[in-house]
Amino acid sequence: MKSAPHCSSLAALACVAGVFLQGASPSAPALVPAAPSALMPAALTSADLARQGGAATVTLAQAESFSRPVPAITRAHRRVFAVGHSLFNDNWVQSPASVKTRQGLGPLFSAQSCSSCHAKDGRGAPPLTEKDPVVGLLLRISVPGKGEHGEPLPVPDYGDQIQHRAIDGVAPEAKIAVKYDSVDGKYSDGTPFQLLKPRYELTEPAYGAFPADMLVSPRVAPANFGMGLLEAIPDAGILAHVDEKDANGDGISGRANHVWNVVREREELGRFGWKANQPTVAQQNFSAFLGDMGITSPAVPKQNCREVQEACRKAPALPHVEIDAESLRQMDLYMKLIAVPAARDTQTPGFSEGLQTFRSAGCNSCHVESYVTGKDVDADELSFQTIRPYTDLLLHDMGEGLADGRPDFQATGNEWRTPPLWGIGLVPTVNGHTRYLHDGRARSLEEAVLWHGGEASASRQAFLSLPAAKRSALLFFLSSL
Repeated sequence: MKSAPHCSSLAALACVAGVFLQGASPSAPALVPAAPSALMPAALTSADLARQGGAATVTLAQAESFSRPVPAITRAHRRVFAVGHSLFNDNWVQSPASVKTRQGLGPLFSAQSCSSCHAKDGRGAPPLTEKDPVVGLLLRISVPGKGEHGEPLPVPDYGDQIQHRAIDGVAPEAKIAVKYDSVDGKYSDGTPFQLLKPRYELTEPAYGAFPADMLVSPRVAPANFGMGLLEAIPDAGILAHVDEKDANGDGISGRANHVWNVVREREELGRFGWKANQPTVAQQNFSAFLGDMGITSPAVPKQNCREVQEACRKAPALPHVEIDAESLRQMDLYMKLIAVPAARDTQTPGFSEGLQTFRSAGCNSCHVESYVTGKDVDADELSFQTIRPYTDLLLHDMGEGLADGRPDFQATGNEWRTPPLWGIGLVPTVNGHTRYLHDGRARSLEEAVLWHGGEASASRQAFLSLPAAKRSALLFFLSSL
């Protein structure tokens, strides 16, 4: 199957919609919403296990697997999806420019387009060496303390994110480099392994020395598919897994992150981001436009320039926000309506054995297998679907080995949101790399498991103690998702 062509103008966007419609596999099931009270069947079939996004699943294992619309996308949403796809992939340029749209980049920024970090709606990777360009990785920064709504305090003269690029005439905030130290270990059977622990260096600060107490948190860009389904999970379905005091004694103490909704001006359940610090797809989007590309919007109309950053403040600016409300709406629907790729090889003994090992090791205590979505008023295609994302969307203490030391709303410096596992085995196919975890330090799924600590220590120890064949089965299961 051919990839969707790039459409550079609104007149050509219909071609994207047409190709994306073809992207749904002929064997993909039609949308048949389950009742809101639907329960998982007592005995799951291989088809059940494959349909990770319910009826919003596409049977596709190729480079475009993370960019297809849900199979039952409506005619009205098809064009919106195409426009959103264009917004996601097009480069923004600094203003003033000859083009009427996609101008207003910067003045400070990390990327020129959404797809710069989320290539093909997929996963970013850190630099492999200190000389490699920084693409798909950002550094969140703050100083100790909390803001009015519990948010991290910005670093004086720098804000909450290092911007390592800038438009002409403006100095980037700093240069970012990554170095790695080796960490050696052994399985219980004596098989050795080696992990890489990253060290981040910020050099050439352009606006004064960084404070000694600055907190730095590296984050790679996660994949975007399935976000609408995750947003459609009722709060109660997520909160049902909260166990802050470990009442059941299993060592797992999932906590919800409650964060500030900028538009609604109220505290809400966090779902998105590596520390669940964003409540909605919409807020994730307009925050990324401003934070990553310097693109203002009705929700955040003020440019991200600090008082000391004089050239940034005086840079040419448009007389209006750089992305309007309608374009943001189209982007939001695009992100919500990206389908989930089907799990593969679910009928094989290796998959079944791997799933059984996944459960017996306690991995599903945090990587919760299934939910039923509620009613989605903006995208009914996502309503009442039985989905298998393998996440509880809650915060867990992952131990000192993975700690960034930077709190984020109610998340501590040791806590991370459980990332969804659906589609994880297709990262090499889509993005051409095998880098995992919040900062991409793991070079394989095996290394990702071995980095688990804190609340996941028992599961890690179970993995270390498995015979080689059982370890392989578990990794086969993960690579099939």
